Amino acid sequence: MQYDYLVVGSGLFGAVFAQQAKARGKKVLVIDKRNNIAGNVYTEKIEGINVHVYGAHIFHTNLKHVWEYVTQFAEFNCFTNSPVANYKGELFSLPFNMYTFNKMWGVVTPEEAEAKIEEQKHEAGITEPLNLEEQAISLVGTDIYEKLIKGYTEKQWGRPCTELPAFIIKRLPVRLTFDNNYFNALYQGIPVGGYTKMVANMLEGIEVRLGVDYLENKEELDKLAEKVIYTGAIDAYFDYKLGNLEYRSVRFENEVLDKPNFQGNAAVNYTDPETPWTRIIEHKWFEFGKDEEGNDLPKTVISREYSSEWKVGDEPYYPVNDERNGKLYEGYKKLAEAESKVIFGGRLGEYKYYDMDAVIDSALKLVEKEL
Repeated sequence: MQYDYLVVGSGLFGAVFAQQAKARGKKVLVIDKRNNIAGNVYTEKIEGINVHVYGAHIFHTNLKHVWEYVTQFAEFNCFTNSPVANYKGELFSLPFNMYTFNKMWGVVTPEEAEAKIEEQKHEAGITEPLNLEEQAISLVGTDIYEKLIKGYTEKQWGRPCTELPAFIIKRLPVRLTFDNNYFNALYQGIPVGGYTKMVANMLEGIEVRLGVDYLENKEELDKLAEKVIYTGAIDAYFDYKLGNLEYRSVRFENEVLDKPNFQGNAAVNYTDPETPWTRIIEHKWFEFGKDEEGNDLPKTVISREYSSEWKVGDEPYYPVNDERNGKLYEGYKKLAEAESKVIFGGRLGEYKYYDMDAVIDSALKLVEKEL
């Protein structure tokens, strides 16, 4: 055995575990089937702009120990996530706040906004929300649901809102203030220089092999290390023998534009059902339209996001956490627990929709338990 740990996947979970294991004197090998490190937080420089190749990633956390951990590897800017919703050319402020309610209903005070939501909730006759549609109406009323939630959510999940569980939207921020900071987290920002640079700093001094498919070379790779930290898809590890877990996937259409400003905001959600994409990201605004030296960038890069049903070969993004998939995952989890030298972690290894800070926290907890 040449290594104490073989870490499969160089995304946040794998990189954090590898960094911490090395800091504790362990010999670690990190492999990744992609030709780049950083998993889905990978950023690539195009026209001086750090483009979020696998979709927008905005770091936010209330966990002080996680913030103290990541800021060892990157300086963070003070970016605040304030998306805009575009419904057939009408623009609304997100998260739902007093600007949204004023634009939608002409109300001026929090009291008027609250009364309007209550009135619409009462008219809909919802007491105990049974699905996403009912949960959304009980939170923000029928008008906002119809214009700003229904179309977007059905494009995102590929299912009617009446078939989606209520819990998906329970964490939706609704504010009776003019605060349009989406995350309301104590710590928030984007790493200066991009996420790839941050992950490269985590993996400094650790052997990394790219373009290596673990599942295709499992037998020989397993011989290299005492233990394996596996961050790939749990069902793929077991060759889908209990059946496929379902995911939603995302396709990106990128465009470099010969202009300094396309939409004036990092994220604009298209909430009508007719527009085929869910949102447009304009990457330069994550870093205030400037490069690392503080110069204005003359061009801009946009990404249109299209949500789709996942099939083998696609990039899995969001686990479909419904009853069927929950039961199927429990079956795979039992198989995983029986693997003596493999530890499953991260979004795909645990079939869990994780925010970045939760992934890091989970990896740090594993380090404490394991080392």
